[in-house]
Amino acid sequence: MRRGISPPLPLNAWLRYDLIRRSLLEHARDAHTMLEIGAGNGAIGARLARTYDYTGLEPDPAAFAKAEARIRPNSSAHIMCADSFALDPSASFDVVCSFEVLEHLKDDRSALDHWRTKVRPGGWLVLSVPARPTRFGRHDRVVGHYRRYDAGGLEGLLRDCGFDEVRVRTCGFPLGYVLEAARNIVARAARGRGGRSMEEQTAASGRWLQPPEAIGWLTAAVAAPFRLVQRPFAGTRFGTGLVAVARRPG
Repeated sequence: MRRGISPPLPLNAWLRYDLIRRSLLEHARDAHTMLEIGAGNGAIGARLARTYDYTGLEPDPAAFAKAEARIRPNSSAHIMCADSFALDPSASFDVVCSFEVLEHLKDDRSALDHWRTKVRPGGWLVLSVPARPTRFGRHDRVVGHYRRYDAGGLEGLLRDCGFDEVRVRTCGFPLGYVLEAARNIVARAARGRGGRSMEEQTAASGRWLQPPEAIGWLTAAVAAPFRLVQRPFAGTRFGTGLVAVARRPG
């Protein structure tokens, strides 16, 4: 990855990142320090690390190696092959974010309770998850999802875990529906991925269906108009993903 070149994002990640970026600008404009839990291959982390004093955590060694190669050349970011329990217990950040991770965790409530301790009082949690339990499909099973979320349920969960000023919005309308259907078709054909544990499926999920570096410009170009089209629907029930922002009371 050449210095200054952003790693490629899949089309669905472009739709998600558009809402993540706007949510950060709206709610955490003055934030300086950021922790990303579950950095995956580092495609989003590489972008965030150019704005924030960034720390990334990724427990899967293969994904960590890719994330480290993508993020460190372009920033002074700190990347660890670990989960959030490896951090100093006293460590806290202006923003803690986690994208497409919570649905992989059997006990999501305990995870949020722990993540809250990493958010400084008055700071923000920003996360994304797949939307609507009724849309749980073959792709969800293949990549190790325990669940999908509806907006009201996610808001209630965040409030129960001690957050306030919770806002949950949708992304992915209408292109996300097409991409989701395509992923389910591919998952149906991926019989060789069956028989794995949930942990193994989760570890491999971030490396599955990722665009090669050479076509990053193409996914960006194709996604660009759909990033605009989805914006008026962010406050509706239409979309395939949810982005939540919540504050830890000061």
